[in-house]
Amino acid sequence: MRAEAIGIMGAVLAIASAPASAQVRDATYRGTMVCDKLPFSAGKSREAIEVTIAGGAIRYSHVVRLRATAAPIREEGTGTLNGNSINLQGGWKGGNRQFEAKYDGTFVRRHASIRGAQTWTDGGKTITRACDGIIKRPLRAFLPR
Repeated sequence: MRAEAIGIMGAVLAIASAPASAQVRDATYRGTMVCDKLPFSAGKSREAIEVTIAGGAIRYSHVVRLRATAAPIREEGTGTLNGNSINLQGGWKGGNRQFEAKYDGTFVRRHASIRGAQTWTDGGKTITRACDGIIKRPLRAFLPR
């Protein structure tokens, strides 16, 4: 009886302490990214971001809006996943303006909070602005099989 109880407790502990990487990560995550104001923009930006994780490969895209309409070219990049941590690197170029972006985040269940910065180059000037947001995947029942 005692051996059975110890065996059951061991199984429960093994399941409870399973690594977070065992969770479902392959999915398309969608969310919102909020970035500080730029000297040449109307105000803070609040734009859509989409992150796709498939078989360990990560790709993302983010809307770039400097005025009332979105830029025709989106910010795009790649990333890495290490346990619960996600790292994204990408960039954007439009006319004489461009930026490089780096974001880091942490997954908690089916969403991740991300923070980072965009380093802009505009006419020879360098400007850095902070960004943060949240991405979320659909419930497991709605993921493709």
